[in-house]
Amino acid sequence: MAIASVGKTATTTKQPASTNTSAMAVVTTLFFMWGFLTCLNDILIPHLKAIFDLNYAQVMLVQLAFFLSYAVFAFPAGKIVEWIGYKRTMVIGLLTMAVGALCFIPAANVPSYPLFLGAEIVLAAGVTVLQVSANPFVSVLGPERTASSRLNLTQAFNSLGTTIAPWIGGALILSAAPKTTDEVRAMSATALQAYRLHEASTVKFPYLAISLALVLLAIAIALFKLPRIETTRDFRPQVGDKPDSIWSYPHLILGALAIFLYVGAEVSIGSFLVNYFSHPDTGNMTEQTAAKLVSLYWGGAMIGRFIGSAVLQKVRPNRALGVVAIVACTLVSVSILSVGHLAVWSILLVGLFNSIMFPTIFTLGIAELGPLTGEGSGILVASIVGGAILPYLEGRLADAIGIHHAFIIPAVCYIYLAYYGFRGSRPSRTAVA
Repeated sequence: MAIASVGKTATTTKQPASTNTSAMAVVTTLFFMWGFLTCLNDILIPHLKAIFDLNYAQVMLVQLAFFLSYAVFAFPAGKIVEWIGYKRTMVIGLLTMAVGALCFIPAANVPSYPLFLGAEIVLAAGVTVLQVSANPFVSVLGPERTASSRLNLTQAFNSLGTTIAPWIGGALILSAAPKTTDEVRAMSATALQAYRLHEASTVKFPYLAISLALVLLAIAIALFKLPRIETTRDFRPQVGDKPDSIWSYPHLILGALAIFLYVGAEVSIGSFLVNYFSHPDTGNMTEQTAAKLVSLYWGGAMIGRFIGSAVLQKVRPNRALGVVAIVACTLVSVSILSVGHLAVWSILLVGLFNSIMFPTIFTLGIAELGPLTGEGSGILVASIVGGAILPYLEGRLADAIGIHHAFIIPAVCYIYLAYYGFRGSRPSRTAVA
């Protein structure tokens, strides 16, 4: 993560002997913001489902549009970092997110589901640019040996954003008494349009406020004197007469699959929780009450990352990943096989064990890559597209067999993550310049 690949050379970063705490504090606000906006999709999904009378597969296009942007924009974002540096790239990411947030206002004025999806794409493009610049920047703000711990700490504040978002989003966006599907379908065309305009209008104020906050944060980052990362050029490692290939490192490729499945599992669970908890066979609660419970799912991830930031300085990351993946798989299985409070609380506890997975997989995936680390980081960031594919597949499965048993998809994902932790993450070779 401390290296950005450029053509046939690599840019390596000289890391300081101690962590720059003031820069860490400033950059951590970015992690909070994209966590907040990402989790706000969990509130938008049931809201848009009711407004536009969508099935589960159709409404999961929200996550498809959002996370597919990681695959589309990750590599161009890496090039932007190479051209203008970390700080300016962060500012561009924040301003792009602000534009995306503003796009929700005309989408609500129509209202139009395709326009909402378009707004998600613009918003996600900014988030992608921010992730590609902020994640490696955090890794080089201190000694290499504590990079995983620092990333877990900043990801904890990312989870703080995901914890707060359901409460705020539920209060401002979700209607206190949404109409049932049958009531919506019984409306005349004029009444239906009026209903959609009224319900869609609830997103205007939150996203306008978010846009203004993002602009202010972009100005603050632009004015703050972040440390300048000094770089030197090293040749790409050689194997015989040919340049070494990034695809010849199995632990990286398996790690990319692990990122794909982890993000897909985490987003799949979070995206369905409001509908899952309001289902008669599970919690049978209102959507507003369910939205508040969703914050516990993301709050567990926040608590786990604070704990993991300390624990991972003493425990081997691969073993920790294997253990938490097994526990997460068990909890999802319990929820599938149960009803009522047991089904609700077992699925909520999964968030606690999701906590350390992303930063741990990331650091395991780029281990021993040397000058190829930047290229490997780009592959891992692009793999976040799992958050687009798997929720959509779970939506299709929920339409076919019901929302309760559709959670079999994340359960299977955690089985692979346990394998990657215990065996697949072991580097088979080390890159040398």
